[in-house]
Amino acid sequence: MSEPVWLVSAGRVLAAAQRPNTRAQRRRGLIGQDEFEPLVLQPCRWIHSLGMRVTIEVAYLDVEGQVVFIERLRPWRVAAPVWNARIVIEASVGSFERWNLNVGDVVEVRHGNN
Repeated sequence: MSEPVWLVSAGRVLAAAQRPNTRAQRRRGLIGQDEFEPLVLQPCRWIHSLGMRVTIEVAYLDVEGQVVFIERLRPWRVAAPVWNARIVIEASVGSFERWNLNVGDVVEVRHGNN
């Protein structure tokens, strides 16, 4: 089962999200979903969109939670690894603009019950 989490940056809540608890859940990710909550993959350095039906936005965070790279990934693509990333956030297109999320921002992943 996935764990509910909050994405927080500079003292403001960006979004509620899900963090898969098992390796199998992380591998499956958002495959087959058209509508979804943001997904936090941890640990993670690279992703793919094989089997996906929608374009997603992807933010790569380092060990400190700083956004080091952002990209849009269309369906049926394999992204290049981001070697200094430790966390990946997958979200629907337009989310990062709404959240005003940019490279250099720090994102904290908080447990849903905090």
